[in-house]
Amino acid sequence: MKTGNNPGRRIIIVSNRLPFTVEQENGEVRFKESAGGVATGLKSLLESMPPLLTPKPDYLWVGWPGGAISERQRSEVQSRARSEFRSHCVFLSEEDFENFYQGFCNKTIWPLFHYFPSNASYDENYWLQYKKVNEAFGESLLEVVEQDDILWIHDYHLMLLPDLLRKKLPKVRIGFFLHIPFPQLEIFRLLPAKWRREILEGLLGADLIGFHTHDYMEYFLRCVQRILGYKHKIGHLAVGDRTVKVGAFPMGVDFKKFHAAARSLEGRKAKEELRKTFAETKIILSVDRQDYSKGIIHRLQGFEAMLERNPQWHGKVTLLMIVVPSRIGIQDYEEMKKQIEELVGKINGKFGAIHWAPINYHYRSVPFDTLVSLYAMSDVALVTPLRDGMNLVAKEYVASRTDRTGVLILSEMAGAAKELGEAIIVNPNHREEIAEALKAALEMPCKEQIRRNRTMQNRLKRFDVAHWATGFIRELVVGRRPPRRVLRRTSEFRRENSHAPSL
Repeated sequence: MKTGNNPGRRIIIVSNRLPFTVEQENGEVRFKESAGGVATGLKSLLESMPPLLTPKPDYLWVGWPGGAISERQRSEVQSRARSEFRSHCVFLSEEDFENFYQGFCNKTIWPLFHYFPSNASYDENYWLQYKKVNEAFGESLLEVVEQDDILWIHDYHLMLLPDLLRKKLPKVRIGFFLHIPFPQLEIFRLLPAKWRREILEGLLGADLIGFHTHDYMEYFLRCVQRILGYKHKIGHLAVGDRTVKVGAFPMGVDFKKFHAAARSLEGRKAKEELRKTFAETKIILSVDRQDYSKGIIHRLQGFEAMLERNPQWHGKVTLLMIVVPSRIGIQDYEEMKKQIEELVGKINGKFGAIHWAPINYHYRSVPFDTLVSLYAMSDVALVTPLRDGMNLVAKEYVASRTDRTGVLILSEMAGAAKELGEAIIVNPNHREEIAEALKAALEMPCKEQIRRNRTMQNRLKRFDVAHWATGFIRELVVGRRPPRRVLRRTSEFRRENSHAPSL
């Protein structure tokens, strides 16, 4: 660990990926800014973050730069990352990252935490690789961490890291935030006993553990109690000689950025041009990463049911569906892409006419300006994940509605549903419910649309992404006094479990 005098408490962000990707071409190294993900969402925020207990805040980003960097080029990449991006690279081989990311992260944790246990793989080699990469992150961090630094570790890729660092840096403040759902005990315990214990112990190395919703927080605390024996008092856990705080911190969006982009002259022109493409039809927008947790197939089935039941809307409504490529190469995702395209073809063939296709389908990513224009010109946003940690698309759509019209249809399984109760909330597993919601959205009077969106926009302005980040960091740095008596792992746990098999 480095030591030294820092003019302000530095925040070290630790995530699986850095906000850029390093590419090697013809022996040259090129830096390309990443699109999407946690890294991009935090980058602009950190550059404008207000001081927190220090007059001169600073930050450093630690993560994998993308791709395998040859030994002879690592020094150059590390130097440029530090000077140009205020970042520190964790170097991994392609094989290491493949087995870690495409293996344990995306074939074990992702499906299990999103309630798709039949998709989960319990490969011991994946687990060992996950541990190895977490250890590599820990070793790399020890090269740059200073005494007064504040560490903020992000997401399910690095759940072992807090405890690894705690053992080496007992006095450093460590925060961890999970951006995906945390599952209920009956799902979490499907992990092998040793793995689930080590994951919980890894997370408890942090001083503050954050989740998007109160439900996820409660599920985590329940797992800690049943598996490790630690009871909590008002979200506080006594772990050794430390107190660990667990809380809900719903992530917001940069409301001003989306609203201003939609109101700009360029944004209004782009909106008008897009609108001409669809003539007089109403537009239902669906935009998501290609992922089985997003409920894209169910969404299409719901739209099909709406057309079956409401022939008066034939030729008058278009589902604009944008699927952003994700995790190319994993068999589950390749099969899902095929299913989506077959269902789009079936619906268009069944209901379409010479001058009207019910679904306008695109398989590609879209730049920010185009995305905002799509939000601004669409009459309805259909956001129906089967399970989602938060879902920022729903919030971005509402933030982009400058005239406050438009209707959001939102899955009750998304974390955002806890904050956007004025949307039409649906069960995404029921095609008939989606169909009914679509009809209600298409026929909702403008006055009612404005009433709902005004309330949601006021909430999103107040609880934006800056509020989320500064609230988490402030809680980590300052915190609140724990309850007078924080329950410890004592005879209470032993009594409760004395007649039960080990979890």
